[in-house]
Amino acid sequence: MDVENPMSADQLKQEIVRLKKEKNAVVLAHYYQTGDIQDIADHIGDSLALARYASTLKEARIIVLCGVYFMGETAKLLCPDKKVLVPDANAGCSLADSCPADEFAKFIAAHPDHMVVSYVNTSVGVKALTDVLVTSGNARAIIDTFPQDQPIIFGPDRNLGNYINSITGRNMVLWDGACHVHEKFSLEKILQLKEQYPDAPVLVHPECRKQVVMVADKVGSTAALLAYAKESNARRFIVATESGIIHQMKKDCPDKEFIPAPPNDSTCGCNDCAFMKLNTLEKLYRCLRDETPEVNIDPELAERARRPIERMLSLS
Repeated sequence: MDVENPMSADQLKQEIVRLKKEKNAVVLAHYYQTGDIQDIADHIGDSLALARYASTLKEARIIVLCGVYFMGETAKLLCPDKKVLVPDANAGCSLADSCPADEFAKFIAAHPDHMVVSYVNTSVGVKALTDVLVTSGNARAIIDTFPQDQPIIFGPDRNLGNYINSITGRNMVLWDGACHVHEKFSLEKILQLKEQYPDAPVLVHPECRKQVVMVADKVGSTAALLAYAKESNARRFIVATESGIIHQMKKDCPDKEFIPAPPNDSTCGCNDCAFMKLNTLEKLYRCLRDETPEVNIDPELAERARRPIERMLSLS
């Protein structure tokens, strides 16, 4: 790209479409990406949907994962014969970073005879230590397949773990991690919005703190919240998850209003993931043009990390 004469957004989109065709590439995007990236992607979804879709790709030579880095790792684990790219290798995840693999290994060693269940928002190293992975959308269903007396370690999200404990009656041992976006929602500001819009159901992701979950009309994964908004007769909603999902909500329900729940530390009505928003159209273009940054994983580590993903997909 000519630095002195940068491309317009329309030109970038045209080049991305051209490069996808030329290089036999598929672009996958998470719901938390900016709207322009969602619109140019071949497939959008939450982490489970993207994992499932990646596992079905047969003909593509390149997969570009627009999300955060662990999602690129997951795509590579499921598609080891594909070249997997990410627009920005620095697009990490606060939740995954809160659970270093070496520390998690010590935590597991301190709780012998426990099954290890990990949220998919983890590094490949943590996945390799795990018996089965879950997402916010399938966690309860998968955990319900295990005997009630089966001791379980759940990591790394304490809020999701607490929520699953509360609805299953289990007492899973929880790793003390959290997502910086979902941790910041303000109960006080949500209640103020509810007072202002009493007809608006409150949609809450289970990674949120317990007090926020308790005021929800619907608790669910990103995809579940989107489905609820489409099926509900309500005309407006208060949304307590990363604000990128509102782009798709507005596309699917153009006649409905979506009000983003604000965080504690802001006067604006938004709560963005800074890591997700590192990806841009320009970086996506460069990624396809140069075929970098590429996700590579040690084969032995990949083999161990792939098993709990495949088990999750078989149980979902």
